[in-house]
Amino acid sequence: MRRLLGLAAFAMMTACGLAASAQQVELDPAARVGEGPRAIVQQGAAETRQALNANTVTVITGTIGGTYVQFGADLASLLNDGNQLRILPIVGQGSVQNVEDILYLQGVDLGIVRADTFDYMEKKGLARNLRKQFTYVTKLYNEEMSVIAPKSIRSLRGLDGRIVSIDLPNGGTFVTAQTVFERLGIKPRFVYLEQRIALEKLKGGELDAVVSVQGKPSPIISQINDDRLHFVPVDYDSSLQADYLPASLTAKDYPNLISDQEPVDTIAVPSVLAAYNWAPNTGRYRKLAMFVDNFFTKFPAFQNSPFHPKWNEVSLAAPLPGWRRFAPAQQWLDSHGIAPVARVRFDEFLRQDSQDAAAPRRLPEDADKDDTLLRQFRAWDVEQSTRDQVRAARKPQSSTGP
Repeated sequence: MRRLLGLAAFAMMTACGLAASAQQVELDPAARVGEGPRAIVQQGAAETRQALNANTVTVITGTIGGTYVQFGADLASLLNDGNQLRILPIVGQGSVQNVEDILYLQGVDLGIVRADTFDYMEKKGLARNLRKQFTYVTKLYNEEMSVIAPKSIRSLRGLDGRIVSIDLPNGGTFVTAQTVFERLGIKPRFVYLEQRIALEKLKGGELDAVVSVQGKPSPIISQINDDRLHFVPVDYDSSLQADYLPASLTAKDYPNLISDQEPVDTIAVPSVLAAYNWAPNTGRYRKLAMFVDNFFTKFPAFQNSPFHPKWNEVSLAAPLPGWRRFAPAQQWLDSHGIAPVARVRFDEFLRQDSQDAAAPRRLPEDADKDDTLLRQFRAWDVEQSTRDQVRAARKPQSSTGP
């Protein structure tokens, strides 16, 4: 009898042990391993390497805390599709370095650069014929120039001879700040500090101003809560109009630094999603074409929460004078009937620009190639959008009481 009871107890313990083992196997995280790691186990190293590289598109972005980094993260979040397509954002060092990385760094497929970077590099003798070596997928958004300084400094002229930080060398802020101050004939004493460090030194009185050129609202600037500081206005001087657009900063953008109904005038520079001008029928060309198809198809989703609000400024078909669009990108736009210029807004611009509103000017056949007309339209469009934002900010909020 005792032997029978012992065997029964042993059987129960064995059954419990087997059940526990089964439960452990079922809950083992390895059982839910992703497709990518599983492929490494199931395939050979050579096959895995080929599969990963064939469908991974790398995007060089910008420094930590900037809008470029957030755009790169947004692209990866929405476009990643298992082994079919993988977006790999890379933290970059700024617009000038991004140009060099796209040209020479192995494995970089795309990068975000500013529209004024090519001219800066060529004028400084750093490169030649850059536009022939690049194509662009789309113009992204406009990046506003922010000049933060004590309230005692009322204009850019007040920074002549003062200590001004313009971010690290070769970044977009570095390029735009030098270009703007040079064209305006203002000569500050530039220092080159990472933005977070520079703002701390500004608060401590070690600097007279900090320049930042980022898409608003900048997370770093939004954290400033010091009533001694403000934004110095940047006038849309004639010397700036060839490469920059009029813009404004409002209380909606930076409530800690701008009071209601008092927007600050500034300028903006377009940012561009650019690539090396790869020859057709190459692997890199194929990857970019695959990226374009996925990006353009899913683009409307980027203009919704939780993605960066600057996506709402992006128009895939917006022309970029002096640049050559990546052929599959232009083909996608053509096949989907997306015109290079938003006709409703452009027609409104032509009516406003005409002396006779009843007989507006007709859109020229080669309007996309007319740099002067396009610059005028872009400036007008930005101004109208800014006015719309100001009106919306001033409009009383309706109550939702019971």
